[in-house]
Amino acid sequence: MIAAHSFAPVSESPAKPASTRLDPPAWLESEQLLHGRCEVLIRHGDEIYRLRHTRNGKLILTK
Repeated sequence: MIAAHSFAPVSESPAKPASTRLDPPAWLESEQLLHGRCEVLIRHGDEIYRLRHTRNGKLILTK
């Protein structure tokens, strides 16, 4: 059985401390990250990740 989740957009979720990480995750529309581009770079700590939107409509995240 797959559990259904109700996700709130990030703009409606105030920042919370790490101790509340059991809350349902916030979500973003991919367009909010890509802004019409096919690729964006995301810095996470000291690492850079590449998020690509493929011609088949998939998202690929690589390090």
